[in-house]
Amino acid sequence: MSAVNHTKFNSVMFLLTGIPGLEDIHLWISIPFCFMYVLSIIGNSVILFIIKTDPSLHEPMYIFLSMLAVTDLGLSIVTIPTILGIYLFNSRRISLEACFAQLFFIHSLSKIESFVLLLMAFDRFIAICNPLRYTSILTPLRIAMMGLVAVVRSVALILPLPILLKQFRYCRDNVLSHSYCLHQDIMKAACSDFSVNSIYGLFVKVITVGLDSFLIFLSYVMILKTVLSIASHRECLRALNTCVSHLCAVVLFYISDIGLSLIHRFGNSSTHLLQIILGYIYLLVPPLMNPIVYSVKSKHLRERIIRAFVK
Repeated sequence: MSAVNHTKFNSVMFLLTGIPGLEDIHLWISIPFCFMYVLSIIGNSVILFIIKTDPSLHEPMYIFLSMLAVTDLGLSIVTIPTILGIYLFNSRRISLEACFAQLFFIHSLSKIESFVLLLMAFDRFIAICNPLRYTSILTPLRIAMMGLVAVVRSVALILPLPILLKQFRYCRDNVLSHSYCLHQDIMKAACSDFSVNSIYGLFVKVITVGLDSFLIFLSYVMILKTVLSIASHRECLRALNTCVSHLCAVVLFYISDIGLSLIHRFGNSSTHLLQIILGYIYLLVPPLMNPIVYSVKSKHLRERIIRAFVK
């Protein structure tokens, strides 16, 4: 009996979905996707290279930025095979094991990114509200420990998801809503009762994205309170300007993440196209825009990048 079940488990396949109704022009749609992937990979790689090779950038703010770049690179690499496979080669089939692996890495990396954004908010809070103790609080050892906590927390919370999904039977039409595997999608394809997965998934979302976004909000309340107490209007604007890049990254990540989760839980057939668009924004736009925004807004980083290319 176990051999039969194992055979059935291995024979389960999922069908990924591109943009419904536009199958005839998938090859043309692949062009902007390829362009976005190339830009995001090059942009994040350049930021990592510049920060690593320039000792003057070995500061807490740029170390956190390098963590964000590594996470964005991971998200791009994990989603490239299935998204471009659909639009370039019409390759929609994916095995259960491959789907579970992609699911684990997508959710783990997104939770790591959420925690890194929280760490970057903490960095801005210390830099503005307690600048004299900035270097003594954010030591290299503490930053390394924070990065380790981000990885351990994400892996520990996400690892049960594919393990729980593996216990289900899949006997329906296993057509997923996206060009990649998400927990919400696979869970709904199961024939078994997935209420435990639904509750646990909601718990993970609240304890990661919900808690992180709330703490980021609190940190900016404290930052705004400190900045408004500054007598000089010019100094006030200068302090707020250091937060613009991080605020852009926060808005891009959390709006798409929370919006996609809400649509998966409460959406219907009329919101399917919006669900697909938000899914692409959630995984493609932050890795593309983060290096651009930080390169434009950070004068120090921008000068180093220009100097490297001029040489």
